[in-house]
Amino acid sequence: MRIGIIGAGIGGLVATAALQADGHEVAIYERRNDAGSIGAGLTLFSNAFAALDAIGLGDTVRAVSSTAIGRLRSGQRQPSGRWLVSLPPSETPTVRSLLRANLHHALVNRLEPDSLRLSCSVCASADGSPVLNVNGREERFDLVVAADGIRSDARTQWGLNREIRYAGYTAWRGISASSGHLADEAGETWGRGARFGIVPLPDERVYWFATRTTPPGGTDANARDTLLRLFDSWHAPISDLIEATAPDAILRHDIYDLADFPTSFVHHRGVLIGDAAHAMTPDLGQGAGQAIEDAATLTLLLRGADQRTLDGRLARFDSLRRPRTRGMWRQSRLTGRVAQITNPAASKLRDLGLRAAPSSLMANAMAGLQRWEPPKHLGRW
Repeated sequence: MRIGIIGAGIGGLVATAALQADGHEVAIYERRNDAGSIGAGLTLFSNAFAALDAIGLGDTVRAVSSTAIGRLRSGQRQPSGRWLVSLPPSETPTVRSLLRANLHHALVNRLEPDSLRLSCSVCASADGSPVLNVNGREERFDLVVAADGIRSDARTQWGLNREIRYAGYTAWRGISASSGHLADEAGETWGRGARFGIVPLPDERVYWFATRTTPPGGTDANARDTLLRLFDSWHAPISDLIEATAPDAILRHDIYDLADFPTSFVHHRGVLIGDAAHAMTPDLGQGAGQAIEDAATLTLLLRGADQRTLDGRLARFDSLRRPRTRGMWRQSRLTGRVAQITNPAASKLRDLGLRAAPSSLMANAMAGLQRWEPPKHLGRW
């Protein structure tokens, strides 16, 4: 089958590599002029690796990731350093951390030569026919996969959902420029309208992120100075991590998700995956994982498909992926609202509730998010 994929993010690259390995002819188009990834670090839970293993990419990603976070005490803390929820390593969910750039590079290396097309202006057909306008010329396929992010042009063209929503907070992300800033603890610290997260990386550096409830569109004259002012009274090693990051290496992004969930991920012979389908806030750490699940599910469903059975396979994809990702989308939004509470009385109640909850409750909740199985009954069509 000839397949065109829009967007060389995580979902698009995983889908391309897996579909090519299954014998499909796949071209992937990216508007940027390089194959690098924009971003700092990320975490992938066991559901992502179950999906990657199902399509033969698990070991590729394990090779560029680390299980260091699974050896540390983790959970939620207050700015003073007092634990609200603490998980010992034995209860920490299975999770690996990695650099986005390393993941992107590893996936690009799995692609067939010349199948990644850079600097491409791509427009999907409004009627959902498998046709792409690429830099002014028409390209025909059997299927078009849109993995072009939260502001997906294909999603707009197909009339599936056009609006995005500001989540109410801004995030900063960085990677410490040197090792030695991490003891035996990781996780998130929750204040009033602000958070700070600490994630160890494979090279003993640390990926960190910070959030602040603030109007969108803000800028920093010096991001490091801004963050040092915001978090100067928070527990160690937060200030050290910020100090160890060059100001021009700190990324600032306003956080958005889809305002409403699409009524379908499929429009005739076009299908949405990743943030194009279900962009969610990062509060569960499942954005990349769900894009990988999408790519794996689609790949498995397309095994043995032809023109006669393709519509049924796409309908099956939609019925499998929309309920799961809709739940994640809702839960991520709710978690962000709770974590970013600014009211002093409400934040005290939140903290009391977290301290009262047994650690096993959080461990079980995380385990539920990490359950993924390949589609069943692939041969019954």
